[in-house]
Formats: sequence, C-alpha cells, structure tokens
Amino acid sequence: MKAIQAAKTGGGQWLLYLYGIYLALPVYWLVSLSLRSNQSIVGTTGDAGLTFANYQEIFTNPVWYTGFANSLSYVAINTVISVTVALPAAYAFSRYRFIGDKHLFFWLLTNRMAPPAVFLLPFFQLYSAVGLFDTPLAVALAHCLFTVPLSVWILEGFMSSVPRSLDEMARIDGHSLPYFFLRIFLPTIKSGIGVTVFFCFMFSWVELLLARTLTGSAAKPIVVVMTRTVSASGIDWGVLAAAGVLTIVPGLAVVWFVRKHLVKGFALGRVS
Repeated sequence: MKAIQAAKTGGGQWLLYLYGIYLALPVYWLVSLSLRSNQSIVGTTGDAGLTFANYQEIFTNPVWYTGFANSLSYVAINTVISVTVALPAAYAFSRYRFIGDKHLFFWLLTNRMAPPAVFLLPFFQLYSAVGLFDTPLAVALAHCLFTVPLSVWILEGFMSSVPRSLDEMARIDGHSLPYFFLRIFLPTIKSGIGVTVFFCFMFSWVELLLARTLTGSAAKPIVVVMTRTVSASGIDWGVLAAAGVLTIVPGLAVVWFVRKHLVKGFALGRVS
C-alpha cells in the first residue's frame, strides 16, 4: 500500500515538473529572442551572437521607458485607490446589516462581470469633457470600476472569517473604531490584503482595451507601445521580446513581496 502511494506521489511530482517546464518554455524563448538581433531572428544574417542592443534601445528610447513609467503610474494609483476604498466597504459588509446590503454587494459584482468594452464610450466622453483624457489617472479610475468590486469581495471573505468577539473585546478595552481597525483588525487580515494587491496589480498591468482607448500620446502605456512596433522595415522582434521580458519583471516583484501572504490568502479567503 505504501509502495502504491509512493508511486502515485512520485508520478504527481513528475507531472508538476513537466508542467513547470512547459510554462517556462515561452519565457525561455522570449529571453533568447531578446538577446538576438532582429536580422538574426528573421534569418537575414547568420550572426546568432548575444546582444544587449534591444534592452539598450528600451532604456534609451523615450517612447519605451515612458510607456513603462505610465503603466507603473496608473497601476500603482489603481491599486492604492482600490485597496483603500475596499477595506472600509468590506468591513461594513462583513460586520453590519443594513437595508439592501445583499443587493448592493451583488451590484458591485455585476460591475466586475461586465466586459470593459461596454464602458469605453462613456469613459471616453466623460474624461474628454473633464480634461482627464490621456492621463494615468484616467486609466486608474477606469480600472477601479473592476478592481474595487473584486477587492471588496475578496476582503469581505477574509473579514467574515475573523470572529466578531475580536471587535467586542476591543470595544470593551476602550479602543476607538479607527484604532481597532488600523492597529488590530488589519494585521489579522494581511494575507487577504496581499491577495487583493496581487489581483489589482495584475488586472491593471495586463489590461489593454481601456488603457489603449483612454490614452493618446502623453500617457501611452507599455502594453499599447508594444502593439505599435510595426514600421516600414517590419516588426522589430528583438526589441519587442526585450519589452516582453521587462513587463514580466514587475509582476515577479509583486509576487515576491506578497509571497508569504499569497499561499495563506488563497487557502483562507474566497479565492481558490
């Protein structure tokens, strides 16, 4: 019996290893392309030596590094706004009962279910009228329509798992609600906050439709710059690959910083 269980465990491990290799192959191919010249990639020359010219192009060309700066700007703004708004909202849903609370909670989720294309025209006309078009703030606020409901849903699940006796004990000890919420309650759900930050960042970082429609030239993000690499000489595959490698780095950094909270967060919260 133990031999059969060991064989099953070993087979499962090999499947995980194979799946990990399968996931790593595109990244390896992307990195290898980013270190080759475009002439070598398209086969016009036999020179296959390594080069860092593609990365140099990104770090020296204002179009590329400005695109990265714009993306990081609206992603950071969106994440901060979403978490800041969702924390008190989720606490209200988890601790209080009021008229229409379930309907309001469901309405928040319906906003997340709607495709971004539905809101393109209203957002475009609104931001053009108030002067927010082609700014990182415009994209960040548009993304909040989707990330705030998701954040409230995730955080409400974590907050509901915290016993209400903690609130009562803090009230008996004479702690005010702001002090209890910031100094006692939030540290108990830091895993949920880590999961929320992860999802807000990833949605805003990879979203293309709203980011492309609500920006022009001044706030053009990197996801839009990467779709406009076609010139008269064709597509510069090397530079495009280098940009793809660099777009992976912020996501890896976020996962690294919240790694201790992600596993526990996925296990305890409503995200599985």
